Amino acid sequence: MATTTLTNLSIEQLSIDTLRLLAVDAVEKAKSGHPGAPLGCAPIAYLLFHKLMKHNPAHSKWADRDRFVLSNGHASALLYCTLHLAGYNVTLDDLKAFRQWHSKTPGHPEYGDTDGVEVTTGPLGQGMAMAVGMAIAERHLAAIYNRPGFEVVDHHTYVLCGDGDMMEGVSHEACALAGTLGLGKLIVFYDDNLVSLDGPTELSYSDDVLERFRGYHWHVQRVMDGNDLGAIEAAIEAAKAEPGRPSLIAVRTIIGYGSPKAGTNKVHGEALGAEETAATKRFFGFPADQSFYVPEDALANWRQAIDRGKQLESEWNGLFASYRKANPDLAAEFERTQKGELKSGWQAAIPGFPAARPMATRNAGGAVMNAIAQNVPELFGGAADLTTSTKTIFKPGESFHVDPAGRNVFFGVREFGMCAAVNGMAVHGGLVPFGSTFFVFTDYCKPALRLAALMKAHALFVFTHDSIGLGEDGPTHQPIEHLTALRAVPGMTDFRPGDANETAACWRLALERKGPCFFALTRQDLPVIDPASRDMYASVSKGAYVLQDAKDPQVVLIGTGSELWPAVDAAKKLAEEGIRARVVSFPSWKIFEEQSPEYKSSVLPAGVPRLAVEAGATLGWWKYVGLDGDVVGIDRFGASAPGKTVLAELGFTADNVAARAKKLMGGRRS
Repeated sequence: MATTTLTNLSIEQLSIDTLRLLAVDAVEKAKSGHPGAPLGCAPIAYLLFHKLMKHNPAHSKWADRDRFVLSNGHASALLYCTLHLAGYNVTLDDLKAFRQWHSKTPGHPEYGDTDGVEVTTGPLGQGMAMAVGMAIAERHLAAIYNRPGFEVVDHHTYVLCGDGDMMEGVSHEACALAGTLGLGKLIVFYDDNLVSLDGPTELSYSDDVLERFRGYHWHVQRVMDGNDLGAIEAAIEAAKAEPGRPSLIAVRTIIGYGSPKAGTNKVHGEALGAEETAATKRFFGFPADQSFYVPEDALANWRQAIDRGKQLESEWNGLFASYRKANPDLAAEFERTQKGELKSGWQAAIPGFPAARPMATRNAGGAVMNAIAQNVPELFGGAADLTTSTKTIFKPGESFHVDPAGRNVFFGVREFGMCAAVNGMAVHGGLVPFGSTFFVFTDYCKPALRLAALMKAHALFVFTHDSIGLGEDGPTHQPIEHLTALRAVPGMTDFRPGDANETAACWRLALERKGPCFFALTRQDLPVIDPASRDMYASVSKGAYVLQDAKDPQVVLIGTGSELWPAVDAAKKLAEEGIRARVVSFPSWKIFEEQSPEYKSSVLPAGVPRLAVEAGATLGWWKYVGLDGDVVGIDRFGASAPGKTVLAELGFTADNVAARAKKLMGGRRS
């Protein structure tokens, strides 16, 4: 490969090469990372951040900015160095601390840690799916708020992805949905470098990617030279001219361009080493003995993005000021939802449910959603082809597919894609999004739930058919270990309400808490706690509370969800035998853990034996019942039969709970 010098480089080429070598130096200093993609994709990043994207480095949260998602998050050095050069709050020292403890430049981009990072990426494919959610949010908000002459919501979502993203199934789910919805403001760059970590992509990947995306009803283009700025820019402009279809731009790059290992998997996922780093710098005409070298001309060119961004936002601010005068109510609502604030008094619309009529908690959840719909207009989402089963549909309400102002999104049978898209909507801003499916199918979308928690995104996940109580569909559809698995996710709030009124309180808490939450709701009808008997919101907001008490209780029965009621009935049977039992309802482990030690001990007093009752794995309950306690749970798969039969056969009856309580009091465990 020929060697060039800085003196004969154009300012654009100098700026691109500066980006390339900053990334190489960051990886080299850390002795860890991925230099190949930054070397190959730097021209794309330069064009977007320096010239074509609408963004303001001085205000990275400007509401109408274009979004950039690095789906192949292992190329994080590319993004961090771009943000530094463009003028975001990412310093040269931050680049030198790449992948180090408490740095703002972690190994993969993390939302909230680094100025300018829009989403947490790294688990491949999810960035693409979250970008689909962002594009859905943009279209919906534009339909709600824009008025003739006042397009206050008008931005694009750009994605850079690699072959790994394309191989992951979630990209198929999300991109098929994007094509169906015609998300024309979504533009994806495919870094088509023909190399994966293990070697040439032909070892494992022979898809015709362009045909695949044509089949998804995308607008498709190919750029044969990843260094051809003119061709890349022309492709972007052509993509913008396709308002009715999302766009894929496949760019043939050379992984590790300019390095001795260019074009091979050896440059994919490890530092180049001192000798090859020096050789790479010589190839680009940079001083081989200087690290983190930024030519003044290159920095000045890059930093034009600051003044350009301020001007773009200033123009938008002027537009919004005029919009506010013409549409004061809409403007106020836009500003409120962008701040993530709920409308004053919204909770007054939450219904109470009479004790006289049993009700499935999935039905109660649907009733709450519809009751608060007008007071919480930012609530938006749907289900994975299960709206009639999960009851997560606004009535009356238009489909987003038919009318972008509609609030019902039909995600299709795409659990993973749905939940990842919900995450994208949540971090986009302006919405409180939700997705819904059967609880057992959280196996399909667990990685997205984990990222929701990692990002602290205000994303809601409504899961129904929460136990063996769903009945005849059998063990393939009966969740066992799922509560335990999701309760173990740091930062995820669990809600397994025991009746309709607890469900209403859980919905209020989910909207107020601002972080990710999941509901586990029943298919079968449950008794309803008399709403006049207690302040249900105050009770549920403690995570667990004493539902029914006895003086100087001899045993504590703990129930969640549908299993609250065998505990209540068992307490009655025990009372008939002169045994005093306290019944504790325990709708949220996460919230209970936030309470004071004094409150916890007031609910679960020391020295009193405890028996937990839950139709799920027993793992985890020992923290609350203690080694001397017991759990009526399930550590096997369920069975196909009517729900009442399955519950009874597996021990979720008042008689069995009472018997286990008596054995426990006698010091025996079964």
